[in-house]
Parts: sequence; C-alpha cells; structure tokens
Amino acid sequence: MRTFHCNRCDQLVFFENVRCERCEALLGYLPDLGELSAFEEAGDGLWRSLHPKAEGALYRQCHNYAVENVCNWMIPADQPETLCRSCQLTRTIPNLTAPDNRLYWYRLEVAKRRLLYTLAALGIKVESRHENPQTGLEFEFLEETSPGEKVLTGHDNGLITLNIAEADDAYRERTRTAMHEPYRTLLGHFRHETGHYFFDRLVDGTPWLEPFRALFGDESVDYAAALDTYYRDGAPADWSQSYVSAYATMHPWEDWAETWAHYLLIVDVLDTATSYGVALIPLDPSDPTLTDQTPVEDASFDNLMKRWFPLTYALNSLNRSLGMPDGYPFTLAAPVVEKLRLVHRVIAAQSAAGVEPAQAAQAAQAPGPTPGAQPGQTGQTGQAGQAGQPGQTGQPGQTASAAEPAPAPQPDQPQQAPQDTPAPNPATAP
Repeated sequence: MRTFHCNRCDQLVFFENVRCERCEALLGYLPDLGELSAFEEAGDGLWRSLHPKAEGALYRQCHNYAVENVCNWMIPADQPETLCRSCQLTRTIPNLTAPDNRLYWYRLEVAKRRLLYTLAALGIKVESRHENPQTGLEFEFLEETSPGEKVLTGHDNGLITLNIAEADDAYRERTRTAMHEPYRTLLGHFRHETGHYFFDRLVDGTPWLEPFRALFGDESVDYAAALDTYYRDGAPADWSQSYVSAYATMHPWEDWAETWAHYLLIVDVLDTATSYGVALIPLDPSDPTLTDQTPVEDASFDNLMKRWFPLTYALNSLNRSLGMPDGYPFTLAAPVVEKLRLVHRVIAAQSAAGVEPAQAAQAAQAPGPTPGAQPGQTGQTGQAGQAGQPGQTGQPGQTASAAEPAPAPQPDQPQQAPQDTPAPNPATAP
C-alpha cells in the first residue's frame, strides 16, 4: 500500500482515513482513479474532489460511508449506485444488533478494500455478481448463532464466506495457536480465498493448467480424501522444502491458494516499502535497491525476489528489536519460488488489456530456467502458516461505532443476517 497525502494541506494520510488530522478535510478513496482524495462540500450530498487527477469531479459517499461508518470509498456523482465497488461485493453482513458485530463488519470491509486495492494495482479485474451473474465475486460475513453451529471460511463458485469471529483478535489468536500457525490475519483470509476464485477464472480450463500441474500437482485428486488425510496425519516433516506453508501440502488447490496469497503479500509489502522510500543498499552495485520501481512497475520476477529477501531480513530484525515475533516467519525454498513465479506469470499475462485468460496463457512466454535456491528468511519452520499481512496500528484512521443498529437494508444493500437464524438467506446486492 503506497502513501497518500491530503490534497488541501499535504499532510500524510492513510488508506483507511476519513478525515485529515491537520485541516479536517473529508477524505475518500476514488477507486476509479486509485487515489485517496480530499474533498470540499458541493451541496445536495455531493463532494468535489481536490485531487488533481479528478479535475474537480463530483462524488457521493458510499451508503456504508455516509450512514454505516464502515467504508470510506466514493462513487462518481453521475453513477446511480448507492454502494461503492467494494461494498457491492458484500452479499450478507452480520446482525448489527449483536455486540461487537459492527466493529467486526468494519474490520472485514477494511481487509477487503485492501485486497481490492492490490488486485487493481496488479491489473486484475474483479466483477461483481451484478456485473456477471455467472462468474462474479461476492462475499458473505456470517456468524455462528447457536451452540454447535459452524461457519466455515471458504470459497464456493465465486462466493467467499468468512466467519466474522475471525475479526475478533482474541479468537483469531487462539485459533492460530491451536493450529500451530505463525500467521493468521483477516487480510490473509481474503487473499487465500480469492486464490481459489482466480484459479477457477485464470487457470482451470486454460493452457495454464499444464504448467500448474507440473509445479503444484494434479488438482483432480479427491479433495475430501486429501482433507481427511491432512487432518489425520498432518503435513510431511519436510514440507518447507517444497511448500510455502504446511496447509499448502493438503491439496494442489490449497497449495495454489496459499502461494497466490503469499504473492499478494510480497507485492503489497514491497509496494509499501517503496512508497516510504525504504532503501537497502546492496553490497553488489548491480543488485537492485528497494527504491527503483514499485513491484507493479517492475515486470521482472527475479528482481522482485532480489528485492524481497533483504527486506524480510530487515523486517524481522526490526521486529526483534521491538521484542516482537518475526514479521515474516517463512522460508522460501527454490520450488516455492518457482510456484510464485507461475503466479506472477499468470497475473502478468491476464492483466494485458482485453486479453481473456485462455488467450493470455497462450501468449505467455515459456517458463524461465529454475534458479538456484535463494536464501529465504527462516522463521518458525515446521508450522502451518496462512499468508497474510500484519494488522496496521498506530495510524490515525476511522473507528467503527457500535452505538447504533443499522437501518433496514435498502434494495441495493446487502441483507443483514438475522440474529436467530443460523443460515441466513442473503439478498444479492447489485
């Protein structure tokens, strides 16, 4: 995530902010421009962007910004929607009369918006079910409302379900410890589950499938049987030699999803480091520094990895100086790097304007030679890990209010899950 500045006073502001701390200008994200903008009131519920790229254009606040206080995205004034592009993807929200559910909803939406920012930066188009009823993406945030009920986080044909308990820091940490994971984050869940979605969209049924099988294995292996085997026997002792996490050993689909999530993590962290001007000067002058290009601008996967490993060393050293666990507790063996390379190639090929996944796969270059093993940062080897990004703290931003229950959903609003039913029947948002 790159840095942003207030267009009125040049104060440093952040992706989640709703108001500038210095000049108190309203802030909002413009997904059409990929920019955080300051605004001035224009009357009739409209706001004029002060960002130079907007050229004085008028916008409206997303309904979930103006009314629910869980969003900060804006909608061009000439568009009829009342929900922004991010909120349109949410099909079901938790019951907001229950304690803490509004806060959990807010945290889930924040993580989703960060995911969408990274996907957009990579040129990955995300369609809603309103735009594409057959293959569009949508989310539902569900709560376990009765004893014995289980809400499983997962993906099913474009529908991603997340248990809102994952937005409870204490619950998530207990689960992480019980499952022996070095990492478990909301953003990691979103990254992982969209890995399943984009496998269906970009790999399955395309010429990418054979390169996928060569690296990840045969995805036609029975998933339920593989799941049972994994939870009965666990991961092989040497899993870190070929997989990014223990869970990735379960099935080729999970290996892809974990690797996809890890690639998004790498791109996002490098983008942040580059935006802040973090520079690690290499001993070899021919090696790239961290300030040359953003990871999106630099199309070279090898350069990405050359920049990544030194940053992980610095990141972990900084965390240890703070008395904290390693921020990046992973080791990337050579086979894992090659899997990441395939994810990079699939994304780079499909992001070309107007190219369908199958055409992109056919036009892509053949895989490059496998480099020798590169030294990854050794963290907690032998533990299962879900790729994710640490939560961001200490930045001025929006806080979600849980004081007022939400009003009844409007026709284009996601349905609120009823308090007394374990399996809500969601309404589709346009």
